[in-house]
Amino acid sequence: MASETFLLVDGENIDATLGGSLLGRRPAPEERPRWDRVRDHARDTWEQPVRGLFFINGSSGLPMSFVQALTALQYRPVLLSGPTDVKVVDVAIQRTLDALAERESGDVLLASHDGDFAPQMGTLLRTPDRRVGLIGFRELMSNALTDMAGEGLELFDLEDDVGAFTVSLPRVRVIPIDRFDPWTLLD
Repeated sequence: MASETFLLVDGENIDATLGGSLLGRRPAPEERPRWDRVRDHARDTWEQPVRGLFFINGSSGLPMSFVQALTALQYRPVLLSGPTDVKVVDVAIQRTLDALAERESGDVLLASHDGDFAPQMGTLLRTPDRRVGLIGFRELMSNALTDMAGEGLELFDLEDDVGAFTVSLPRVRVIPIDRFDPWTLLD
């Protein structure tokens, strides 16, 4: 079976983290991730084709223009609905991660900060010859996930590693000295 990367995007989580934890407000269009850059990073990281799955809660209606944009960017929008007390996106991603663990091949990149996926990510990490990674804002990723870096989970920062933004975000984080650029403080 040919190798490919499955890129699972927890759209709600990325948007809520960006708006609530970093900006303190709804992001402006220019402050949102460029999903084509995320897809390209996924392809380039492990040098293989990518199947992008973008999970969206569609319970309160379909964001048709966004769905069309995702489709044009070669993502498969996964629109979900369910009772208000069910986190439909989380359930769908957990089920997809479980199904991927049953497959013989396929590397996995998850774009989320949510520790609810730790059990499934742990299972994937124990699968021989499978690469598993997490994309998000490193300082806001759940410890339940980042603690798995010692088990082989690769961590990718959405801004610094992926380059998913066209503007600098107002983040407070620890910067590894080999990545420190004093010009970012002076411009």
